[in-house]
Amino acid sequence: MLVYLLMFPNLFPMNSVPQWADILLGIFFPRILILIYIYQNMGYDNIWFVAHLVVAIFAYMSGGHQTNRRRRSRREVVVQ
Repeated sequence: MLVYLLMFPNLFPMNSVPQWADILLGIFFPRILILIYIYQNMGYDNIWFVAHLVVAIFAYMSGGHQTNRRRRSRREVVVQ
């Protein structure tokens, strides 16, 4: 998305998000930025909005479990 913003600004999706927020959200929370774009261009009752929202919730809720499991398994290997 940053390539399009910097090299092809006329192809970047129309939105009301300030450019600094486009860059920060694109780097740190791209799924939230995609949700904003879908909401502004197609509405919240679109299947793509629902699909991205479900995946975002699932990814953010389950991401911590994977990290904790990896940390625990590394500790067990070091302790043994």
